[in-house]
Amino acid sequence: MIRLRKPSPAMIVALAALFVALSGSAVAAGVVPLAKRALVADNAKKLSGASLKQITLGIAAATPALISVQTEPWSLNPSAGNDYTLACQGGTKAISGGFDNPVGDAFALDTRPSSDGSSWRLYLQNLSTTANASGTVYAICLA
Repeated sequence: MIRLRKPSPAMIVALAALFVALSGSAVAAGVVPLAKRALVADNAKKLSGASLKQITLGIAAATPALISVQTEPWSLNPSAGNDYTLACQGGTKAISGGFDNPVGDAFALDTRPSSDGSSWRLYLQNLSTTANASGTVYAICLA
């Protein structure tokens, strides 16, 4: 004969926790009074009721004043490599850089900020043994 034991107090607490977890936050919002407070985000109060669209438009309006792009043409002979440095203007700091390669087949072997952060450096290598490569190197600078 199989004899069933009573569940332990730990098992009862574990089952209660499981059912609460499975019921989700919808039930918790109706049952727990503190959850109703969470429906109004504290961050919305800090933003004085501004919507996400208003915030992003403000950031987009300020971005052109904060970010500038410096460009310079480059060219490489077949199988040649060269290190290019683009300085940021007026005390701004270089945060990124890159190059485009519309003519030829070049590859960036290294791209990095300068030691003081005022310029961006790229080492480009022409992979072709017969054709020249050229394009534009650029640095993105942040005020």
